[in-house]
Amino acid sequence: MAEVPQHIAIILDGNGRWAKAKGMPRTYGHTMGAKNVEPICRAADALGVKYLTMYAFSTENWNRPDDEVAALMMLLESYMKNCLNLAKNNNMRVRVIGDITRLDPSMQEKIRVLEEESAKYTGLNLQIAINYGSRDEMVRAMQKMYTAMQQAGEDASVITEARFASYLDTAEIPDPDLLIRTSGEQRLSNYLMWQLAYAEFYFTDVPWPDFHEKELKEAVEAYCNRDRRYGLVK
Repeated sequence: MAEVPQHIAIILDGNGRWAKAKGMPRTYGHTMGAKNVEPICRAADALGVKYLTMYAFSTENWNRPDDEVAALMMLLESYMKNCLNLAKNNNMRVRVIGDITRLDPSMQEKIRVLEEESAKYTGLNLQIAINYGSRDEMVRAMQKMYTAMQQAGEDASVITEARFASYLDTAEIPDPDLLIRTSGEQRLSNYLMWQLAYAEFYFTDVPWPDFHEKELKEAVEAYCNRDRRYGLVK
């Protein structure tokens, strides 16, 4: 296989519809979707992928029915706790991107511990987007940059793409080479819009709970077979 993407971003779509098709509640789909994270992390690591970013809960997801939001929050908080073992067992560094200040303090603490404890691991880098929206991220980045510029007495001439990117949630992480969205939808849904500027997109009808190693390999193979010229005119 040709050179694999260094960084893959995934929109984990279709959990609720997958469950409904099986006559089960949407929460069952989210639970099974969460269980699919570790196998995909292992498969990505085996392929040579260095970074994997997964869209777990968007800023727009707060608009879902209250019972579904509550179930998702319970699932995510439980996952943050269990993720310590996942990180240790797979030599994996885990970071959370997004505005975590809206989350319960107990969950914020679990995220802090997880990020601190897993920082020593040298294998796959897993980023989990929780309460994440790209527009929100960019506004927060601009606010932080503006404050820093005011404190340093700088004017607009110091603003560059690199300077702005250094205030994003993904400041220490290379931009994705490949975006995968499961379950048939073909849109970004306010996900990593700055970072995906030059990424390849791959859409599949397979819902996230059924997206396994075989489907990941197919996505990577499709990426490897594309002719990427990055603005060059053929």
